[in-house]
Amino acid sequence: MAFKLDPKETALVLIEYQNEFTTEGGKLHEAVKPCMDATNMIENSSSLMNDLRGKGCLVLHVPIKFGKGFSEVGARQGILLGIQNDELFADGTSAVDFHPKMKPAEADIVIQGKLGLCGFFSTNLDFILRQKGIKNVVLGGFLTNCCIESTMRTAYEHGYSVYTLKDCCAATSVEAHEKAFEHNFGMFSTISTADEMKAALTA
Repeated sequence: MAFKLDPKETALVLIEYQNEFTTEGGKLHEAVKPCMDATNMIENSSSLMNDLRGKGCLVLHVPIKFGKGFSEVGARQGILLGIQNDELFADGTSAVDFHPKMKPAEADIVIQGKLGLCGFFSTNLDFILRQKGIKNVVLGGFLTNCCIESTMRTAYEHGYSVYTLKDCCAATSVEAHEKAFEHNFGMFSTISTADEMKAALTA
């Protein structure tokens, strides 16, 4: 699919490239590793991040982390309750550190306040995007059918042009990843790849 984007109007939004997911020893790593390997997401994401950064795109990192006791979590069911019960993404631990290949550069912005699924809901993401004059939001990260999907839907409803990167995302199964892109993502985004995105943006 051929398309062109203006780097000055484009942001690469990287969701939760943190050790809890990305690195051996992370509590969720074994669950996502098969899909990470299938999509080669870390290599693709790192290469794309460096390429788009060099072309003048805004690069945003959206981590998640919780304080001692997980007092921010009030969920009584579902994934957030699981995060609390399993003490995932605990602030002050290496679990919330960025993967070595996905560390923010000085010019990047780290979005603050993500405590749930959507990258917009409890954060300053929309404020930053609008302050920077961004029209195009490019998404990669974890989990395909959870935080990526939630953020994609909200970005679409906020009026951004949304691009989702099939080879820069991962879920807890390859099937879940594939089904999300097959059935849902095309309604709210242009489905793309790292190489297509590189070709769409020129400095």
